[in-house]
Amino acid sequence: MSTSSADQGRSEHQPPTTTGPIPFEELPDRKTIRKAVAASALGNATEWYDYGAYAVVSTYIASHFFPEDSSGLFWTYAFLAISFLARPFGGFVWGPLGDRLGRKHVLALTIVLMSLATFLIGVLPTYETVGVLAPILLALLRVVQGFSTGGEYGGAATFMAEYAPDKRRGQYGSFLEFGTLGGFALGTVVVLALQLILPEAAMESWGWRVPFFFALPLGAIGLYLRTQLDETPVFQELDEAGESQESATRGLRDLIVEYWKPILTMAGLVIPLNIANYTLLTYMPGYLETKIEMSANQSLIVILVGEVAMMALIPFCGGLSDRIGRKKLWWTSMIGLFVAALPMYFLMGQGFGWAILGFAVLGLLYIPQLSTISATFPAMFPAQVRFAGFAVTYNVFTSLFGGTAAPLNEWVVGKSGFLEFPAVYVMLGCVVGMVALFFVKETAGASLHGTDIPESEPEDFGTEAIAAEDQALDEAGR
Repeated sequence: MSTSSADQGRSEHQPPTTTGPIPFEELPDRKTIRKAVAASALGNATEWYDYGAYAVVSTYIASHFFPEDSSGLFWTYAFLAISFLARPFGGFVWGPLGDRLGRKHVLALTIVLMSLATFLIGVLPTYETVGVLAPILLALLRVVQGFSTGGEYGGAATFMAEYAPDKRRGQYGSFLEFGTLGGFALGTVVVLALQLILPEAAMESWGWRVPFFFALPLGAIGLYLRTQLDETPVFQELDEAGESQESATRGLRDLIVEYWKPILTMAGLVIPLNIANYTLLTYMPGYLETKIEMSANQSLIVILVGEVAMMALIPFCGGLSDRIGRKKLWWTSMIGLFVAALPMYFLMGQGFGWAILGFAVLGLLYIPQLSTISATFPAMFPAQVRFAGFAVTYNVFTSLFGGTAAPLNEWVVGKSGFLEFPAVYVMLGCVVGMVALFFVKETAGASLHGTDIPESEPEDFGTEAIAAEDQALDEAGR
């Protein structure tokens, strides 16, 4: 009798078994959970440090890797998009492997590839030195970075979500996105410090390379932390029950055939998330400098102030989602961005101080989405296809709508002179997200164990549910 990978060792005609939540006395202790959070967040910070550093030195890259008579800044953003084209391939490879071999092993490989690719950008020869070989090498490293990122983000979010207690998954998971903004902010701080310390000639000559060198120690620390942890309790339980995928290929087939509905629903949320993310965080430095005509230092200060404000709000929003649910926060964010995007972009064009205010308002409205990714998206799939479901869906639609955001915004604004187009693009993304949100199930407080798609009941989340779980964990000594 044949068996499917999702039902390994069982009859094809029997219903899938559903293992319940692990008893509190068998869960990891809080110290181990904090280590898992740190390992996931630092790896994510390394990933986004690359994007942050690349974005804030984009004008230097444009002058060094492309001919003087070309649209260098457009091509710099287009090469950023190259890494996003590689991300789905990484998702299709790393995701099913993570469901077959475990989350930990895949995450160790992705952080090594990711940090090396970023580091090597700092040592590349320029167009003046080697001609067309320079952009070719840059493109190759962007492909490697994108391919590794295709497994990193989905894996880190799954790893953290499966370690976190059910009622605190929003709070713990938000620290993954704290690492996201921490990586962006670190890239901004490093470049700003270099620009303040070094003469412009030195910054133009070699100073722009320095930020990329920081990726290597960041990756090494993240790798060390990840190798010190066991596999997630959810995957261990699944593997011991014989319900993990029997092959990566079969797991991918099961995902697409059996779970296409959550794939489409998640895609509808990934689209506004990434349009807002890469319009606000990746495109904004070059936009403020070249379109609003701020100085390089002023544009970085605007971004840095906004990112620090966003980081301060992330844990609060993550914890709030454990109390009131994820969907309410997503509704607040998308409605708020839809209403405020145009006024805030207009405000940013009025001067330096107004730009800080406008960017901060948009950033804070975006945080309810960003802070709950790690709690919302992994819970949209059952354990046996969770890594693949997250990695494939997130990376396919991130490549389509995230990687293209900066070059699309740059092209439209450059051709039309319509400086508020990025705001319109964010608004369109929010419309798509609001439609998708009608079909999203609430999963706050739901268990991620077992082979069914999680779904919570009203009593699964809220202040009383969190207090009861905390008391049980205390009594179990966890």
